[in-house]
Parts: sequence; C-alpha cells; structure tokens
Amino acid sequence: MKFPCATRLPLYRQSEIYARDGMELDRSTMADWVGQAAWLLDPVVAEIRKYIFEAEKIHGDDTTVPVLAPGLGRTKTGRLWIYVRDDRPFAGGAPPAAAYFYSPDRGAEHPTAHMATFAGLLQADGYAGYEGLFHPARKPGPITEIACWAHCRRKFFDVWEATKSPIAKEALDQIAAFYVIEEKARFAPAGERVQHRCETAPLVAAFFNWADASLTKISAKSALAEAFRYTITRKTTLSRFLTDGRLEIDNNIAENGMRCIAIGRKNYLFAGSDAGGERAAAIYTLVQTAKLNGLNPEAYLKEILTKIAEGHPINRIKELLPWRMIPPAAASPSSRTANQRSR
Repeated sequence: MKFPCATRLPLYRQSEIYARDGMELDRSTMADWVGQAAWLLDPVVAEIRKYIFEAEKIHGDDTTVPVLAPGLGRTKTGRLWIYVRDDRPFAGGAPPAAAYFYSPDRGAEHPTAHMATFAGLLQADGYAGYEGLFHPARKPGPITEIACWAHCRRKFFDVWEATKSPIAKEALDQIAAFYVIEEKARFAPAGERVQHRCETAPLVAAFFNWADASLTKISAKSALAEAFRYTITRKTTLSRFLTDGRLEIDNNIAENGMRCIAIGRKNYLFAGSDAGGERAAAIYTLVQTAKLNGLNPEAYLKEILTKIAEGHPINRIKELLPWRMIPPAAASPSSRTANQRSR
C-alpha cells in the first residue's frame, strides 16, 4: 500500500490497481492501516512541529480541503494549514521542515493554537485571523508580520488580465524590478542579501509614492483600487525584507508546500472525515519534510516504521527526524554541516 499523501492516489484507486493484479485489498482495510501508521508516527510529527516553532522565522499558509460531512451525503470545507522553517535562502544551517495541521474551518483560534509557543517572524498572507498574534502584549511574545509581494502582484495581474489596464501593467513592471534584484540575493548570506536590497529600497519607496498618487485618479470601487489599497495598507510589512536578510520578498516557500495538496485534490474527491484530515496533515508533514531534506518519502516512511516496529526507544525519537536519516554518503558537505547544527 502507498500513502495517499505520498502518491496523491486515493485509496479506492489503489484498491482497484491491486485488484487488477489479483490482490484483494479493501479500501477500508487500507484506511485502517493508514490510521495505525499515523498513530505510530505521531511522536515524529510532534517533534517536527516543535522544531519548526522553535525557529526565529517561519512561513505560513492555508488552503481548502473537501471533507465528507457524516450523515449529510455531501462534503464540507475543511482547511489544511502549513508552517515552514527554511533558512536555506539566506545560507542558514538549520535543516528545512514543514508542518501541516487540519481544522474543520478557518477560525482564528486554529493558527493561534498552532503557534501558541512561537514568537518570531511570520511571513504569510493578509488573513485577518493572524491579527491577534501580532499584539505587543501577546505571550510568549509578539509575532512580527511579514507580508508577501507575490500576493500583491497577483491582484494587479488579475486586473491586467481582465482589463489590460496600463496602470496595472505599470504596477507589474515596477514589482518585477524588485525581483530582478532579488535574484542576486537568493541563497546569499543574510548580510549580503541586505546589501543587494539597498538597490531595492528606493524602488519600493518610489512604488508606494506612485501608488498613493495613482489611487486618487481611479474609481474607488474598481478592482484596481482594491489592489492598490491592499498593497498600500501593508507598506510597513511589505518593506521589512529590505533590512532583514533572513526574510523573503514573498511567501512562495509556504505556497510551494501547498502544491502537493492542490495536485492531490484533483485525484481524490474528499477526506473521509475530520479524523482523516488530521491523519493527512500528519503524513503530509513527514512526506514534505523528507522531500525538503532530499529523501525519498516512501523509503523514509518505510524505514522509520520498521524502526518503530522493532522497538525504537521513544526517548530517542529525534533520531527518526528526516535530516537525521540522510545517509552520510548521500549528504553534501553543506547538508552535513546543517545536520551537525541540528538539534
């Protein structure tokens, strides 16, 4: 049996494939296996999540997932949340990791619970449910909001695609100039990234001056005005990357981690229940973190399940984290350095 999150194939299709090969495997049986595996792997998932929220900076995002509503004969809309720790773009040594969580809705209490122990930099979209996390009196400390230029660009692009507005095109061209400089800063040490971004700072300032002036010349009810307002109100949070080399210009690190879910949704119709959504989040955590560390997810899951079955001690669960499982011969010098610095 293949994990649905690893193959993006739902269990009913796997059951049909096995049946064609003469092996009868009911999908309810496979669902039980997935549930048991997720339970066994829960301590590893918990360690990955703990590791991520110990970081100084993380990326966050969420997306919808259809979930079967018991007794109603239809689906409801659940959410999958992702938080990513990835210091590689600024030449950091900590291993990358991704944690997923499931919730039955998009209430603000969910990210609040997920990040209960986190105090640092959060790069995400403009979801209003994060606002309580940014309060100065928050314990264990305030979270600093970092906004995403890709989200802003997308709003201007939608207007350009629909109307061919020259003002929207000008916004796209100005934002594109930021990214040209950002390419030079990619994977450079934090201090060097800030030096490159000294070229970006005057371009960003000019953009906001131009945006303020442009907003007075267009219909306040237009989609273009909405794009300007969305961007202008985030001026401070959109500018923080200029002076902190740990930060990214956008939230693509988290959005990339959601692609596997978007692709998976095309293959499976829904999660079977809220419990199924939670199991999916756990397996996604292991699969994506393995991939970020250059491991074959299926081989990684097989190896750690084998070790657990053989009685791996719970007090040595950190040995099963993906970056601890990279074979020395396969690890690059930079990977070995990252592993040595890991906890």
